Amino acid sequence: METSATKIGVIGAGSWGTALADLLAQKGFDTTLWVYEPEVKIQIETQRENKVFLPGVVLAPNLVPTNDLVRAAADKDLLVMVVPSHLVRDVARRMAPHVSKSTVVVSASKGIENETYLPMSAILKETLPHLSEKQFTVLSGPSFAKEVARKVPTLVTVAAMDMEAAVWVQQVFATSFFRVYTNADMIGVELGGAVKNVIAIASGIVDGLGLGLNTRAALITRGLSEITRLGLKLGANPHTFAGLAGVGDLMLTCTGDLSRNHAVGQQIGAGKTLAAILAEMRMVAEGVRTAESVYNLSRKLGVEMPITHQVYYVLYENLPPAEAVYRLMTRDLRHELDDY
Repeated sequence: METSATKIGVIGAGSWGTALADLLAQKGFDTTLWVYEPEVKIQIETQRENKVFLPGVVLAPNLVPTNDLVRAAADKDLLVMVVPSHLVRDVARRMAPHVSKSTVVVSASKGIENETYLPMSAILKETLPHLSEKQFTVLSGPSFAKEVARKVPTLVTVAAMDMEAAVWVQQVFATSFFRVYTNADMIGVELGGAVKNVIAIASGIVDGLGLGLNTRAALITRGLSEITRLGLKLGANPHTFAGLAGVGDLMLTCTGDLSRNHAVGQQIGAGKTLAAILAEMRMVAEGVRTAESVYNLSRKLGVEMPITHQVYYVLYENLPPAEAVYRLMTRDLRHELDDY
């Protein structure tokens, strides 16, 4: 596959979609960014800035925003899906008739669908059935959009069934500040990127309650155990969870000041209601929806995920955060490695 004349469509102009589109445009690619909000399209066209989702970043002059989904998706060599996870199915269905049979698709949305418990790549495979499974890839890793836009050194991984596709996407995205690895474990990479958002809410709750660094370190460690258990049940490579899409992304999202999921948890721990928090947010905290998906999926599969379950109870059954911590601390004692 050649990269020099690659035509790219980035679907979704939130902070992450805008940062990726800008990175690709700055590399010289013909890059079109699908923007849902008319005012954001106008901002990018006239001021070269997405003031709503990525303020303070001057965007590449050759980045073309559009509110026309067909224009963004049609006749592209590469499509990057970066819409919120709960919108992936609907948006993919709408653009499906216009996606070329040769297009390679990158899923950069992180979540698990509530109704089906499917990761994003599986939804894309269902909604774009005219593409081969070898044309789907997943991009994930510890990567705050604002830092990528500022060209802070960042490392991610791209996973695919077909290594030729993975290597091609790797070459398309790689820069001197954005290093891309490849991985054959799509389900592991996607689970790491999705479930870490649930653990990040728990980490925020710990910080909101003022419980200290010991507690947060333990929670992140045991959260990684939960992600790994679920991944093993679904056939993932356990080594993936020790990598960028696993512990790397988990550490960033559970501790970073730019983490929306951590911020949601922190406010809950401080006594604010979920409804009040979400009413004030323009951007999406994926862990809120994913907590419901993972709670139900883990019960269906018989996978023990106590932290995830307590997050679900706090978010959806009004369990007091302090009670959730007490429940976790007073579970039956056991061997640390019994999980595996």
